[in-house]
Amino acid sequence: MKSKRHKYFTVEQANSMLPLIRAIVSDLVELWQDVSERKRRLESLAEGRTFRSPDVYSEEVEFVEQQLERDVERLRAYLDELRELGVEPQGFDGVIEFPTMMDGRLAYLSWKFGEPEVSFWHDAEGNSPGRLPLPGATETVTSL
Repeated sequence: MKSKRHKYFTVEQANSMLPLIRAIVSDLVELWQDVSERKRRLESLAEGRTFRSPDVYSEEVEFVEQQLERDVERLRAYLDELRELGVEPQGFDGVIEFPTMMDGRLAYLSWKFGEPEVSFWHDAEGNSPGRLPLPGATETVTSL
């Protein structure tokens, strides 16, 4: 197993990576929304039905399930790609954390898909009440 070294980012380094991060996260969020919707439709379709004997519907359901499995693997690949870049995705909603050091302690720079730049942070211990604005960050950032 490969040893994982932590990379620490400055605000400038994090912002310089945003074009690549934004492209990956865009694909991730879009695929997650699509997969979630297809899973809901499949569960609704399967509700109250048994697919024991091979018929047109059971074959179609099996095909859709195989496509979903393939797309779930794609989601995992997007998450792995982000982790390889040294950032930490926080699920499928587009929040990305960049490890950093603040006052000699581990903290995270935080960016959410749709924000123009990295403008927030929080401490690693969870002592801060959510994402805090970075000193000097513009207050024009809005959440999706």
